[in-house]
Amino acid sequence: MKWTRDFGLTMRMVLTSFLLLIVYLIFLGVLAALGFPFEFLLLVAAGMAFLQFFFSDKLVLWSTGTRLIEEDEYPELHRMVESLAARADLPKPKIGIMASPVPNAFATGRSPSNAVVAVTDSIMRVLNREELEAVLAHELAHVKNRDMLTLTMASFISMLAYLIMQNWIFMGLFGNRDSQNNGMGALVLVYIVSIVVWIVSTLLTRALSRYREFSADRGSAEMTDNPRALISALQKISGRMDYIPAEKKREVEGANAFFIIPALSGNTLMELFSTHPPLEKRVAALEELAAGTR
Repeated sequence: MKWTRDFGLTMRMVLTSFLLLIVYLIFLGVLAALGFPFEFLLLVAAGMAFLQFFFSDKLVLWSTGTRLIEEDEYPELHRMVESLAARADLPKPKIGIMASPVPNAFATGRSPSNAVVAVTDSIMRVLNREELEAVLAHELAHVKNRDMLTLTMASFISMLAYLIMQNWIFMGLFGNRDSQNNGMGALVLVYIVSIVVWIVSTLLTRALSRYREFSADRGSAEMTDNPRALISALQKISGRMDYIPAEKKREVEGANAFFIIPALSGNTLMELFSTHPPLEKRVAALEELAAGTR
């Protein structure tokens, strides 16, 4: 197959990374100006970056309860992924199964050579073969576009800000004597700055996440030459969400940025920071592809 490189996604990944780097440096600069030891800040930042880069995929698998499966367990699923990977000129990724009544799929890993494509056991009962193939192609498109690592690393800054938001009083103990003498004023300022950084970085990563879904949808259409199968799959998955108990969706909400369709329980702030574009817009874009106009 001929793979069309998405320069729009590439430029957005570069721009998002650059803007987040600026936000990150400003954040560290404010904390250092308030008296927090710069060495301590760098140590925390470097440690979290190291853990995210090398263990983010394992963390996703662990947090979702995803189990890697061998070929003899799900031979048809393995054959489908292997065929699609060959079509996209990718090494065959590891394959995982996540036990959940929420029909969904995701990809993780910092590079094509260590990628994992996973599906929930319920999605294989909901979709037919063509629809499942289209969903798997969507996940492999994420691998091909290498946007998984960018999203993971981009989310690091918002995670750091969120961590400080939760532990701002504890962080004050590490300031120097001057900052401690400033009392609650400095701590309140740290808290406010952390909130601003968290909101800005979250909005930036969500914007990137929404665009990458459009790109992966296009990649699936190119890989399978069947955009209508992905339309059908997206509509089936989305429609099924209405019948899933809220507590079951809440169990997997932490992985929504990776899912092909987010599982929203309706009781969190995740609707305000949507990781995915509206289903109607995704379907409209795929319909244009199916009509040969894009």
